[in-house]
Amino acid sequence: MSALWTPSDLLAATCGFLRVPFSAQGVSIDSRTVKPGDLFVALVGENGDGHDHVAGALARGAAGAMVHRLPDNVPDDAKLLQVADTFTALHALGRYGRARLQGRLVAVTGSVGKTTTKEMLRCIFSAQGKTWVAEASHNNHWGVPLTLARMPAAAKFAVAEIGMNHAGEIAPLSRLARPHVAVITTVAPAHIGHLGSLEAIADEKASIADGLEPWGVLLLPGNSPLCGRMADSTQAPTQRFGSGEVEHRLVAALTDADGSDITAEIAGQSVVFRLPVPGRHMAMNAVAALAAARLMGADVPSGAQALAGFAAGEGRGLRREIAVEGGTATLLDESYNASSASVRAALAVLALTPATRRIAVLGDMLELGDAGIEEHLGLAPDVLDAADLLFTCGPLMGMLHDAMPRARAGGHTPDSTGLAHVIVSALRPGDAVLVKGSLGSRMKLIVQALLAGQLKDTP
Repeated sequence: MSALWTPSDLLAATCGFLRVPFSAQGVSIDSRTVKPGDLFVALVGENGDGHDHVAGALARGAAGAMVHRLPDNVPDDAKLLQVADTFTALHALGRYGRARLQGRLVAVTGSVGKTTTKEMLRCIFSAQGKTWVAEASHNNHWGVPLTLARMPAAAKFAVAEIGMNHAGEIAPLSRLARPHVAVITTVAPAHIGHLGSLEAIADEKASIADGLEPWGVLLLPGNSPLCGRMADSTQAPTQRFGSGEVEHRLVAALTDADGSDITAEIAGQSVVFRLPVPGRHMAMNAVAALAAARLMGADVPSGAQALAGFAAGEGRGLRREIAVEGGTATLLDESYNASSASVRAALAVLALTPATRRIAVLGDMLELGDAGIEEHLGLAPDVLDAADLLFTCGPLMGMLHDAMPRARAGGHTPDSTGLAHVIVSALRPGDAVLVKGSLGSRMKLIVQALLAGQLKDTP
C-alpha cells in the first residue's frame, strides 16, 4: 500500500526537517487514538501540549511525530518532523493534501444540518466512487486541515464540513478547502450571542463562497428569508434548494415514525425514494445533498436510492429501544447539540413517534446572548404540540418549564447530572423520550444513564 505521506511530501508541505526519514499512512492529533502508521501532530492548545504525549504516541505505533520543540522522554533517533509551529504546519499539510486531490470537493456549512447533510453525501458518493468525508464534526480550525491532510489523492469525491462560533472563521477554512461546490443548509439563531443578528450569521455563512474554485457553485436554502442577501454577497454562481420555485425542489415528503417517502426534482429531474429517518427537516437535508451531488457530477437517481442506507447518527436523531422497569421505551437521542430550529424539528419527530406518553427532556441552548430567554420561551407551543411531559435542566430551560401548564411540567434540575436520575425513575413502558440540548449542557449524560439497560438500536 502506497504511503499517504512520503518523506518528500512531508518536507515539501511543511518546509520542516526530518531527523529520521519516515512515511505515514494517516494523521492524528490525539495520542489516545493514534493508529499504527499515523503521523502524530503535537498541537498546543488550551487543554494541553501534544509534545507531552509524543513518547506515548510513538509507543502506540505512530510512524513519527511532527513537533516544534524536542519533546521529553524520546530517544535521539526518534522519527520526528521538526517545524516552526505545529498548528501552522497542520494547515500546510491540509493545503498540500487539497492541492493533490484528483477529484472534486464539496464543503457544507449551516446553522443546522451540517453533519447530517455531510453523512447523506457520504451515502450518495460512496456508491459511485472513492470517497473521503470528514470524520465526526471535524469542522473547525484544526478539524478542516486534519480532514484535508488525511484525504487520499485518488478520491473521486470529498466532503468537508465547515463550522463557526464567531465572525471571520468560515472564509479562511473555505479558502483552505477550495470547494467546487459549497452548501449552506440553514440560517438560524445558533451562535447569535456571538454574532448579534441573523443577518450577521447569514453573512458569515455566505463567506464560504470566498474559497470556491473558479466556476464553483454556492447552493443556498431557497426558503430562507436571507437567501437573497446571501446570493447578493458573492460573485459566484448560486443555486437554491427548498420548496416552491427553486432549482432543486422538495415536491412531497410523506413522513411517518420510521422515515419519509420523498418526491423531489433535482434540476428538473424527478426522483422518488424512501429516506429511513423521519422529519421534514431530514427530507430537506436529502434534497440539499442530492443537489450538491449533481453539481459535483454524481448520478442523481443512483444517489437517491443510496440514501436508503442512511442512518441517523449518535446524538443526531438515533432511535433506540431501551429497557425500563417492566418493559421498554423508545429513546430519541438528539443530545449532541441544539438550536431553536433543531429543537422544533426534533419535537416534530417526537410527535410522530408511537407512544403511550411522549416526553421531552431539554437542556439549555447556549451562545444565544440577549436572545436566550425569548428563544427558549418561544419553544412552548412546539412542546405543547408534541410532548405530554417536559423535563428540563439549566436556567433558561427552567423558564420554559415554569411556563408549562402544571400537568405538562415533569420536573426541572439545575444540570443534566441531577436530571438523569429523575428521568430514569420517571420512564414507564411504552414511553417515547426525546433528549436534546447544547453540547455544553451535557445531555449525553442523560442518554448514557438511559442506555444502561439498552436492548437494541432501531433504524
